[in-house]
Amino acid sequence: MKGGYSLAQIGLHWLVALLVPVQYLTGGSIERTHHAVHMGMTPSYWDVVQHHLHNYAGIAIGLLMGLRLVLRVVQPPQTNQPSTWAGRAATMLHYAFYAAIIGQACTGFLASYFWFRIAPYHVVGSKIILAMVALHFAAAAWHTLVARDETVDRIVFPRRKRSAKEL
Repeated sequence: MKGGYSLAQIGLHWLVALLVPVQYLTGGSIERTHHAVHMGMTPSYWDVVQHHLHNYAGIAIGLLMGLRLVLRVVQPPQTNQPSTWAGRAATMLHYAFYAAIIGQACTGFLASYFWFRIAPYHVVGSKIILAMVALHFAAAAWHTLVARDETVDRIVFPRRKRSAKEL
């Protein structure tokens, strides 16, 4: 297998990939909780639990993506992609993920703890990230089912250390 990511990069990728759906599943609790409080009612216990889960998972995602970005800069993925428009688009999408998800975590943190008026931008950000995830998933499916190349293997199997012969 050629190229790839380190075991740490792969682990962080899949951990974030598991946490992002949690955000979509618990996001509705934010509005319900705030609406109940605004109306002078006590929010449901389950909505409060989901609200906290959403906040803390969002903070974790922001920190994990920050760590992923540092690792990507320190240990860039080994790639044998030619400099095609598709390769450049994939690289741009990956960096856009870092920007969008870290930005989303920041706006969520600000909306939750300091400045609620930024919340509408946080909602728009979630829709942008959802579109990006759909594009990312479609590209992975295309590489697996149509191109039948090793692109997806790079984020599943850790890269090998170079042997003395390869140096």
